[in-house]
Amino acid sequence: MQFSQIYGHQETKQLLLNSVKSQHVAHAQLFLGSEGSANLALALAYAQYLNCEDPQPQDSCGVCPSCNKISKRIHPDLNFVMPVTKVKDQDALSKNFVNQWRAFLSDSPYQTLNDWMQFIGAENKQGTIPVGESRELVRMTSLKAFEAKYKVIVIWLPELMNASAANALLKLLEEPPAATVFLLVSNASDKIMPTILSRTQLVKVRAFTDEEVIQYLMEQQGTERERAYQVVSLAEGNLQAARVLSQEMTSDYFTFFLSWMRLCYNHKFDGVLEQSEDFQKLGRENQKNFLQFALGLLRKVLLYGVDSKLIAFLPPPELDFVQKFAKLIHQGNGAQLSQELNEAHYHIERNAHPKITFLNTSIQIAQLIRPVA
Repeated sequence: MQFSQIYGHQETKQLLLNSVKSQHVAHAQLFLGSEGSANLALALAYAQYLNCEDPQPQDSCGVCPSCNKISKRIHPDLNFVMPVTKVKDQDALSKNFVNQWRAFLSDSPYQTLNDWMQFIGAENKQGTIPVGESRELVRMTSLKAFEAKYKVIVIWLPELMNASAANALLKLLEEPPAATVFLLVSNASDKIMPTILSRTQLVKVRAFTDEEVIQYLMEQQGTERERAYQVVSLAEGNLQAARVLSQEMTSDYFTFFLSWMRLCYNHKFDGVLEQSEDFQKLGRENQKNFLQFALGLLRKVLLYGVDSKLIAFLPPPELDFVQKFAKLIHQGNGAQLSQELNEAHYHIERNAHPKITFLNTSIQIAQLIRPVA
């Protein structure tokens, strides 16, 4: 993977590039970011740049033998440790899941632990990095690099390490093997042994910005601009969530919400009754996503009422709605409206009847949305 394939994060890319150019490559680095962030993607791009045979000023060349092998995750000096579980007759060791891991990363490096567990057919089992990996770590590091400058060991989600495996890693970090770089990719540093943390160099990876997610969805997923804006308000910087949402969304949430608010404001409950039928047809996941979208849009209305500059960007139709709706939402009803939408989401999540939930929420909203007296 190359840095150019990762949207945004120029500041982190430059930090990593500089470490190689200045020959200050830390033997252990912790790429810390939330789920759906670019932490694994950046670690992969960094691993490729470290061993590129013709590195360019801002990226690996992408065409040398080393880049070709690393991009396909088949380089003998690129090793992976990740959470696994026993599936059928397969022992729970990372080396037994290498082919699945390559296919998983080829689909997207932004996926989550749950996505990985589903991918390997683990169903509801818990993924861990078991005690057996301690022996594998020792074996990996005992061998010299076959053909690259650095042997790179990527440990995905080290917070899920068994205590024995974590202690084995700690020993290796205390006495690091020559020309070996450990790249730990984590979502939760508070669950990693403090002694391991103290021996790693932190690379903090922020969440994707809304602009970066929109650009990714439009260019990589072929998502229409208006739909991408709606996905962004739900994804909150999580690129994997955005990828899933862009495929799950079957309706135009904004148009549906606009129509709903108009009906509630004008007390046209015959129209609300008809719309409740459409709400029921959305399906439970789309119903939950729609209510999350409604909450997000309501937050933007409240922010706009405080200071219009707090709204970074909105497509013209949504901005027009926010400007007009802000006249109806104020301190006296904003919290109550949020509570009604949250309760509706809570009930839908727990399999309440969608039509009845929608009607009840509509009645409450109709009583609340009124101009400031």
